[in-house]
Amino acid sequence: MADISKYRNIGIFAHVDAGKTTITERILKLTGTIHKTGEVHDGEATTDFMEQEAERGITIQSAAISCTWDDHRFNIIDTPGHVDFTIEVYRSLKVLDGGIGVFCGSGGVEPQSDTNWRYANESEVARIIFVNKLDRIGADFYKVVEQVEKVLGANPLVMVLPIGIEDEFVGCVDLLTRKAWLWKNETGDTTDYVIEEPSADMADLIEEWREKLIETALEQDDDLMEKYLDGEEPSIDEIKSCVRKGTIALDFFPTYCGAAFKNKGIQN
Repeated sequence: MADISKYRNIGIFAHVDAGKTTITERILKLTGTIHKTGEVHDGEATTDFMEQEAERGITIQSAAISCTWDDHRFNIIDTPGHVDFTIEVYRSLKVLDGGIGVFCGSGGVEPQSDTNWRYANESEVARIIFVNKLDRIGADFYKVVEQVEKVLGANPLVMVLPIGIEDEFVGCVDLLTRKAWLWKNETGDTTDYVIEEPSADMADLIEEWREKLIETALEQDDDLMEKYLDGEEPSIDEIKSCVRKGTIALDFFPTYCGAAFKNKGIQN
């Protein structure tokens, strides 16, 4: 029998049309659960299995699907974004270990994302944030991060920065490793990316946000914070351990970005 401590129930919730089902589909592809991604607009998404969902390209009822990653089994629950089906989100939150709050890069924090976020707070579900659709006209990662702070009163812990925006969005910089993940192809297959040094003109921005990340994370560990203030840089593993602790305590929400439909950024 599988080790129950390695099971995780993860919910994906957001305002309608932020890309929840598309993200679920990409996670299933990356974990090798499915071999070809089905698109929502074609009515072929794995979790939109009701005829009415396929027809309308929306999620009506929460659907659960399992995949394995790094010896853990994830039960992913894709919840509806439409206000009419809010009860499905509320029901799902009761069984979740963690969640992914998805925000549209151009729409930002919308009414239903506000409601779902409040529900998740009430249920004390730890979350990470994914700012999606950064390839859209009007997308602005930093504006969405600011909205999460002001509108939701939450503390987003930025883990990656976008490289380019709108039709020039090509990837993201992982702040911990200072490495750029680039998708050179427009189709951007899930495995079709390179990891290299970021361009020099991003150096100041990377250092500024990396410092914020480390300072916020180290608030979880007084000893590490003391060393850091004395000029000793913590190791990536030490930072990660603080990030994990603070995420579980709901002190902050690790924030990532990408364009799920183009397969960009989900890997991080």
